[in-house]
Amino acid sequence: MDVKEFFENMPFADLLGIEVTTAEDGHAEGYIEMHENLSWNSDRVVAHGGVTFTLADTVGGAALVSMVDQPVPTIDMRINYLESGTGDLRAEADVIREGSGVGVVNVEVYAEDRTRVADARGVYKTE
Repeated sequence: MDVKEFFENMPFADLLGIEVTTAEDGHAEGYIEMHENLSWNSDRVVAHGGVTFTLADTVGGAALVSMVDQPVPTIDMRINYLESGTGDLRAEADVIREGSGVGVVNVEVYAEDRTRVADARGVYKTE
């Protein structure tokens, strides 16, 4: 399975403009270009929490897909918002466990200036 192509054809990720740039050996990276329609603030562009969450979930899933070579539905995703997400957002994800039936992935989300915006842990179904 071509992981990047799989995520390029995901309608919701496409709607938001999420791009998975790297996905191999349990590691993935991706980004989203911010614009006013993704903001929670009408005075300046600041990522809505749902945008940050969706980026983390998508890139986390891509990291695991790169190992198991099949779609992985999300079972649970926990996220800690650390800072406001201003500018384009980037995410980096690493698989920390690929077990029988589930995989666990850690994800870090960064703002354009490399400020860490959020930490997340995703659990995905692998069978």
